[in-house]
Amino acid sequence: MQFILASFTLHYTIMNELLQFFAEITTEVRSAILIGGLTILLLIESGIPLFKMDYKKLAHAGINIVFTLITIMVNLIGAMGILLAVRFNEVYGFGLLNIFELPTWLYVIIGLVLLDLIGAWLIHWIQHSVKWMWKFHLIHHTDPHVDATSGLRAHPGENIFRLFFTTLAVIVTGASFGLVMMYQTLSVFFAHFTHANIKIPHKIDKYLSYILVTPNFHKVHHHYVQPHTDSNYGNIFSIWDHIFGTVKELDIMKDLVYGIDTHMERYEHSSIKNLLMIPFQPYRPPVGSKFNAK
Repeated sequence: MQFILASFTLHYTIMNELLQFFAEITTEVRSAILIGGLTILLLIESGIPLFKMDYKKLAHAGINIVFTLITIMVNLIGAMGILLAVRFNEVYGFGLLNIFELPTWLYVIIGLVLLDLIGAWLIHWIQHSVKWMWKFHLIHHTDPHVDATSGLRAHPGENIFRLFFTTLAVIVTGASFGLVMMYQTLSVFFAHFTHANIKIPHKIDKYLSYILVTPNFHKVHHHYVQPHTDSNYGNIFSIWDHIFGTVKELDIMKDLVYGIDTHMERYEHSSIKNLLMIPFQPYRPPVGSKFNAK
């Protein structure tokens, strides 16, 4: 009994300290964590790559880093809306997490899972279902060499969509500032991790993918043709794809081809100017498209 009580107390303390850490985390520390994580993933890519891709890695990274910097700038502006949502929850006790008194560990788990559902999975699914929103998200799928730098390759228009749904997720859940910062940090790390060109033993990846989004699980989403493109929408947790029946698999990962079949020419996916203009160009229906050609 004493062991159980001690274990419970330890878990309670750790979770509270984690929430406090993220509630007080500075921009410098958060940046160091994320840049350090990206650096480690890039090093692992060079040692145990899933694919030996013939491309100019620095030039490719340069394009994705430009979009990452744009994402950071948009998010800095949008952070005000998230802070207001957190403040609203604090003042009015609003949100699902504030209905019941939950132990800290359960509060964190339920909070992260719900934030991921609304702030990531739902908007991702919508972008694949609404044509004009798909044209913004398309930029992410044009990458023909998916690696750790591909995670934040997103059009600024898409950044706005995701910020809106993240703010909505904060209001619906009633998440605290510490929980929001924990989720945001994990979300960015998983964006790099799930796109990283790293080889993970099949069984380990398979078992983990029942709960978490793994590199192999997400890379199916980057296969260049449907129906694989419209699948595996998860960000951190894969459970929502399993629940909603949106999981697709490739029997042999080497059959995977990155990109999107409508934009396979180099100038279409390697020009920042063209990538920014894609949402405003005439729509091109991919093979098997559920959208009409107009």
